[in-house]
Amino acid sequence: MDKRIQLGDIGADLVRKNIKNVHLSVHPPTGRVRIAAPERMSLDTVRVFAISKLPWIKRQQRKLLEQERETPPEYIDRESHYVWGKRYLLKVVEANEPSSVDLTHVCIVLRVRSDAGTAKRHATLEDWRRQQLRHAVLPLIEKWERLMGVRVRGLFIQRMKTKWGSCNHRRGSIRLNTDLIKKPRECLEYIVVHEMAHLLEPTHNTRFVLLMDQFMPKWQSHRETLNTLPVRNETWNY
Repeated sequence: MDKRIQLGDIGADLVRKNIKNVHLSVHPPTGRVRIAAPERMSLDTVRVFAISKLPWIKRQQRKLLEQERETPPEYIDRESHYVWGKRYLLKVVEANEPSSVDLTHVCIVLRVRSDAGTAKRHATLEDWRRQQLRHAVLPLIEKWERLMGVRVRGLFIQRMKTKWGSCNHRRGSIRLNTDLIKKPRECLEYIVVHEMAHLLEPTHNTRFVLLMDQFMPKWQSHRETLNTLPVRNETWNY
C-alpha cells in the first residue's frame, strides 16, 4: 500500500514491495520522490536512509526544474539537438522528396516537404533516432551476449517517460529509450549491460550490483554521466 511520508520539507511516496533493498527515485516533471522499500523494513529505517539522501534528491529536483524551463523543440533552423553527447545545429531543407535525415560534422540536416509541420518534422527525426540507436545497439548486444553468457530474444526501442531501459527477464527481451542517442556512447553501453544483467538477476539486489561490478567496473561513472544534462524529462534512480 502506498503511503505519504515527509523528509524535512520534501514529501515522498512510499510503496512496500517484496525486495531486499531500498530504491529511491525522482520523477519528472515536478520532481516527485518515490521510495520502494522491503515489506519488513521499519519506517524509521526507511526514513533515515531517505533523509541521508536529501542532498542528492534536491540536486535532481533542481535539474528537473531547470529542464522544465526549456522550451519544447520546434524543429527549425539552428535549433540545438544532441547526438551521442555532441551538440549539433539543425538545418531544415525544404525539398519535394521523401523526408530524410543526414548527420554532418556540425549539423543535422532534416529534409522535409515545404508543408511539413512540427509534428511531421518531429516524427522524421524520431524515426531516424530509432534507426541509429538500433544500428548502434545490435553489435553491443552481440558483444555482451558472449561476455555474459545470456541471450537477448527481443529488442524494442521506443520513447520512455521515466526509464532509460527495462528488461523482461522471462521473455528475454529489453527495451531502450530513444533519448539514449543524445547521450555519449558509453552511456548506451552501460544501459545495455544493465538491462542484460537483469537476465541473470531480475532485481537490484546485492547480486545484481556484484554482476555490474564484474562486467563493467566503471558502471557507476557511466550512470553519473547519463544522469546529467541535456535531456528533458529524465528520471534519476539512486
